[in-house]
Amino acid sequence: MRILSQKGIEFTPHEYDDTITEGEKIAELLNESPESVFKTLVTVANTGEHYVFVIPVCCTLDLKKAASAAGVKNIAMIKQKELLPLTGYIHGGCSPIGMKKPFPTFVEESATLCDRIFFSAGKVGYQVEVAPDQLVELIGASYCDLIG
Repeated sequence: MRILSQKGIEFTPHEYDDTITEGEKIAELLNESPESVFKTLVTVANTGEHYVFVIPVCCTLDLKKAASAAGVKNIAMIKQKELLPLTGYIHGGCSPIGMKKPFPTFVEESATLCDRIFFSAGKVGYQVEVAPDQLVELIGASYCDLIG
């Protein structure tokens, strides 16, 4: 939220019970469609490079589509214990904004159908609501077909 404020990007913060970590339950608490609430997934390619994918909480990342988007042979999810040292975020609080270092990031193209999307504000129990194009522009992401 600090970065969004610094960049002058309009956002709406949302807070919820931090014991809830399941994405579809978070969407329900926010009274929003699971198609408009997004999760941030961090992966590693066969090249050793890391890539970030932002997809709706009700969907599963298609690893073949992810690898194709990233232009690599194959891609896999990182181990949960690698998330904090790599990104600075814990599981359930990983945001596509403000990672320790920028990684190539891809946002599921269905985000373009939403006026606003929700994603982690960088801490469990907090979400931000932002126009998808503003998120994509801020982090230099690309829209891609990422789900099966």
